Amino acid sequence: MNAPVPASTRIRLAVLWASLTFCYLYGDYFGLYRPGKLQGMLEGGGPVGPTSQASLLFVALLLMVPGLMVALSVLLPHAVARWLNVGLALFFAVFVALTMPGAWWFYLAYGTVEIVLCLAIAWTAWRWRAD
Repeated sequence: MNAPVPASTRIRLAVLWASLTFCYLYGDYFGLYRPGKLQGMLEGGGPVGPTSQASLLFVALLLMVPGLMVALSVLLPHAVARWLNVGLALFFAVFVALTMPGAWWFYLAYGTVEIVLCLAIAWTAWRWRAD
């Protein structure tokens, strides 16, 4: 059996951000199965209070970031990509940690994996030397 081909730091970061994005998507999807969740949405409840254009824009912008970081980790200059990866990964780790208290078990599982992925991104970027 052949050894795996080593991936560049840029590719490792992009793959970690892609994995994080999938966890966010599936965590939110499974959240729709909680009793009363869909009814609350139909009655105007949103992810951060009542549904409005502003609240949905906020959440959309927040959740665009991990998906965009897949490409930005590969395309941006080293110094910018490095610090953006460190800063955003730590921000999202804290954000997820703050949303976990009192959450259902499935979300705690996703949140734990998401925090580990964020810390792996931050660590990988912190140790990243110019290619």
